[in-house]
Amino acid sequence: MISFASAFRIKYDVLISTKNNAINTPTHTSSRTSRLTRYFRISRIFLHTLLGIALAALVFPLSGKLFKLRLIKWWCKHLLGILNIRLESHGHLPPPYQTARNIMFVGNHISWIDIHVLNSIIPTRFIAKSDIKSWPVFGYLAKKSNVLFISRVKRQDAARIVHATNNSLLNGDTVCLFPEGTTTDGTEIKPFKSSIIQGAIHANAVIWPIAFRYPLKNGSVNTEIAYAGETTLIESIQLVLQQKKISVELHFLPPIATSDLTEIEKDRRKLTSHIEQLIKEKLKL
Repeated sequence: MISFASAFRIKYDVLISTKNNAINTPTHTSSRTSRLTRYFRISRIFLHTLLGIALAALVFPLSGKLFKLRLIKWWCKHLLGILNIRLESHGHLPPPYQTARNIMFVGNHISWIDIHVLNSIIPTRFIAKSDIKSWPVFGYLAKKSNVLFISRVKRQDAARIVHATNNSLLNGDTVCLFPEGTTTDGTEIKPFKSSIIQGAIHANAVIWPIAFRYPLKNGSVNTEIAYAGETTLIESIQLVLQQKKISVELHFLPPIATSDLTEIEKDRRKLTSHIEQLIKEKLKL
């Protein structure tokens, strides 16, 4: 189990990073939080994270699936509130998590915030890179929330994760896949990888395309929200803390029932390419 020292270390690193980088930010100061506000947010995040660790360690082992999902939704929704992130959901909204079954959400990936945004609407089992397991605090919470980890450097690991995804869907789980295999700054979409989609096809799952967008007031893309490129996690958190208010749009596109598709339409490469195109068109990329 992760130590509280790790949590304190993250808080300290973010405090130092915020102090050192605030004066170097090119954005107008009117759109930035004050140092006092940032420290207040950091304190709230720290306490909220400790609460998450306590829930994961003490409550999760004694809880049923639906109660765990309820706690995850509550925790993520309150994290967005702490960061003053305003969410607008559009389109074909999913059913309540109590009745949602055998669904795979497939979307573009911009930030670590994406996970909390989707979880605040419908708590979901994510498919994520194995590196996250080693992250202080967040890796522990990811493991406790039943994330499916995949190694991007081991090609043979794809078969294992396809099988695990298939079993998870057949057991009634809702899962989420970011098939780019990486993040972008929101101004582009990387080519989608198709292998894990096969798990949803085998399970006759509903594939639900989703599109994340972080707009500024002028309608352009808020690229500072992105956890992409050479940006570290601490730097990404620091950039988020500096923004007074963050807007995020989550578009739910029409769901695709794989059981209704023809054999030709079930070809995973063609289906993945089709989903990629749908998301690009929604985001006008």
